[in-house]
Amino acid sequence: MNDSQMSFETFILSLGTATLVSLGEVKNPSTGKEEKNLVSAKQHIEILDLLEKKTVNNLTDQEKRLLQQILYELRLKYVAQTANTENKK
Repeated sequence: MNDSQMSFETFILSLGTATLVSLGEVKNPSTGKEEKNLVSAKQHIEILDLLEKKTVNNLTDQEKRLLQQILYELRLKYVAQTANTENKK
């Protein structure tokens, strides 16, 4: 792989970071502000879930663990965020 190619791990990490931005856990690099968009976060998690399902038996052990770990963490954060939103209503 040359320097201009993105690895699967980098792609997964970028989707994970975008999800964290949508959850308001990380500041948006464009605005420097924490911005929450739970619809976007859910879509990112669904994309990662789809990738996990579509890449069964095609990932290295390291790639598989990374994807599973990121999905686990993001799902927990999403559930916590949605629970907080529901409690505020």
